[in-house]
Amino acid sequence: MKCLLVTTHPLTNSLCKHLSSHVADKLQSQGHEVTIEDLYEQNFQPALTADERRSFYDDPYNSSTVSDEVERLLEAELLVLVFPTWWFSFPAMLKGWFDRVWGPGIAYDHASDLGPISPRLKKLKEVVVVTTLGSPWWVDRLVMRQPVKKILKHGLLGACTENCRLQFLSLYESENLNEGKLDAFKTKINKAFQNLKEKSDYDSRSL
Repeated sequence: MKCLLVTTHPLTNSLCKHLSSHVADKLQSQGHEVTIEDLYEQNFQPALTADERRSFYDDPYNSSTVSDEVERLLEAELLVLVFPTWWFSFPAMLKGWFDRVWGPGIAYDHASDLGPISPRLKKLKEVVVVTTLGSPWWVDRLVMRQPVKKILKHGLLGACTENCRLQFLSLYESENLNEGKLDAFKTKINKAFQNLKEKSDYDSRSL
């Protein structure tokens, strides 16, 4: 599969950077074609520009300053997002990637009457999220009701893709981490990608 791995963290020695490397190695060992998009390393500018916003209802949307990012997104069959969850939300850098790259005419089409939008990311069939949180699981799930997962599943993938499967892997209490807990999470990651491989093998046999 053509995989786009998008990762974001300002520190080069961060846990997210370590997990991104693990994910890339695992995907490549399974034969996937992996493109890594490190938003901080690429100095991605997350703020939506005035020209971009002004063209949101024009045809076409002005994506000229993010054309490379758009091309990589449109080619992806598998999208992997590795990021820290801060304040129960996306980091600003990743939120800006959604704002600027997942634009009209790229990720979706506006309805002529400005009703519900229609999806355009029809190549994208698998999304895997690997995220770290400082909070315990019960705060995210029981108190906050997993806001990041809801936004991604219903607000983004639900509107911009068709029949796209989401796997969401959360490493809780990541600021109090030991080697055993980290190894267990890596095993969970490996299992998620093994599921992808098995599904891909099954689909290829059914063609």
